[in-house]
Amino acid sequence: MSEFDTLIKGGTIFDGTRAPRFVGDIAIKDGLIARIDPTGSISANRAGKVIDAKGLNVVPGFVDLHTHYDAQLLWDPYLSTSCWHGVTSVAIGNCGFGFAPVKPAERERAMLTMERVEAIPLATMKAGIKWSWETFPEWLDHLENSPKGINVLSFVPIGPLMVYVMGLEESKKREPTKAELAEMCRLLEVSLEAGGCGWSAQRLGDGYTSVQRDYDGTPMSTDLMSDETCFAFAEVLARRGEGFIQLTQAKADFKADLMFTEKLAEVARRPILFNAVAINNRHPHQHRRLLDWGKRMQEKGLKIWLQGVTTGNDMRFTFEDFNLFDGDPAWREVTLGTIEERAVKMRNPEYLAALRYTYDHGSAPLVSGPVANLFIEHTVKPENKKYEGMTVAELGQMRGKHPIDALMELVTDEKLATVIYFPPFNKDMDYMQELLDSPYLIPGVSDGGAHTKFLSFGRYPTELLTDEARKGMISLEEAHYRLSAMPAICAGFVDRGTLKEGAPADIVVYDFETLKVLPSEVVHDLPGNEWRRVEKAEGYRHILINGVETFTNDVCTGAIPGKLLRHGLTEGRSRLVAAQ
Repeated sequence: MSEFDTLIKGGTIFDGTRAPRFVGDIAIKDGLIARIDPTGSISANRAGKVIDAKGLNVVPGFVDLHTHYDAQLLWDPYLSTSCWHGVTSVAIGNCGFGFAPVKPAERERAMLTMERVEAIPLATMKAGIKWSWETFPEWLDHLENSPKGINVLSFVPIGPLMVYVMGLEESKKREPTKAELAEMCRLLEVSLEAGGCGWSAQRLGDGYTSVQRDYDGTPMSTDLMSDETCFAFAEVLARRGEGFIQLTQAKADFKADLMFTEKLAEVARRPILFNAVAINNRHPHQHRRLLDWGKRMQEKGLKIWLQGVTTGNDMRFTFEDFNLFDGDPAWREVTLGTIEERAVKMRNPEYLAALRYTYDHGSAPLVSGPVANLFIEHTVKPENKKYEGMTVAELGQMRGKHPIDALMELVTDEKLATVIYFPPFNKDMDYMQELLDSPYLIPGVSDGGAHTKFLSFGRYPTELLTDEARKGMISLEEAHYRLSAMPAICAGFVDRGTLKEGAPADIVVYDFETLKVLPSEVVHDLPGNEWRRVEKAEGYRHILINGVETFTNDVCTGAIPGKLLRHGLTEGRSRLVAAQ
């Protein structure tokens, strides 16, 4: 029997700690890194399998903390697109959304919520989710027994918790009673004890910032949750001395948002992952004030980490099911309902007048920028091909009508199947440099399992390496710290995120010179005969999870070595032993 199971030999090693790179060998035994040799002198005959990494980078697997893979994990153990881009561990239960706890009678409504707020097709969820749980501990047990080609840890999402105790309608009308709040805190405690890594919530205002809404267009329960209720949940973490908070916070009063988050960190005495810091090329003050605030908080001793959008925010969509204009009341109204109901509203003079008003007065849906700059990428009818490549503004000029009228006429004529494209407005390289210069910013917000008909942001690790690192905007040492160790530290991983002896062998071997993101494509691979847009990668030679290779030269091996990480730990390892 060989001394080692696998030997990664002669690669350029970035250990994830920001230490200088070196050429050496990594030996793996029983899923763990058994030895790291910076001299490269481990003999190949000591291992059962040898990976020749000469000329390649050997790095810790990437950690993605914002994925919404709660549903997809139940039919896709590899969690594509993340698996194609070097991600070896993910967090689910983001933004306070998820599928536990959920009473059996409320399962359909829970899926309808996720259909709207995260744009996961209902047909896919119905076909792909085999419900066998009600409580959060039962949910974790279900995940533990499910095949996984990637490591998973889960937040306790506050939204389902509120609905479970208060009921959906009541949770949106009023504050919880003292007894209800006590019960929610008790269930949170039970869920954390079972292995939740912390709790998550979305708190977006009931105004222009509420871009992610429920199935009926109303705010989510957590959007309406009071500061006091949040503080009660934070106190649970403080008492336990473990766990962290993932917070998506943006209400009408920016200063109040920051003051609240600061207070939340003081009450919880635990890390907070604040979502999100994004560049808007037209309004650079937006990211600068968040970066300045994050710096002040860290200097004050509060562990508030900023999650940044470092990938281009371009999207392709049709109005058949697009929901990311919800922050604008006029657009939200015409994008609610079935295809037929939407089409009727898009021809309604009253609704058209409201859309024209927002267009004429410079109001823009939060995620897209000015509607005038959106492109007609693909039309269905041959007679409409002449409009492809035009902006909405140009479409209006060509048809001799207000751009809104021209757009609505076109898309309703094509039964809402016209493909619209808006280019990224967050890739000004000077502004991106400001994001990367912040030592408290974690790249990410992949939304890998959400909005998959519109976007494919799971490519962010590859894009950081190919766009920013190649241009010298960030060193590879720093990039691999940000992609692996930094999110692992924030999320409470005890033994992942860096390459060190004794740690689980989550390792990525890639070719920096040839690494690239592949073009966007439509694939019909979802349950329920649904489709999605994906962007794969090329250049990842070997991806190992817990010492087992899951991808070789960008092709899946079929191995499923992923683990459920209760409390951020490898299953079976006690928190006490790991902490020591």
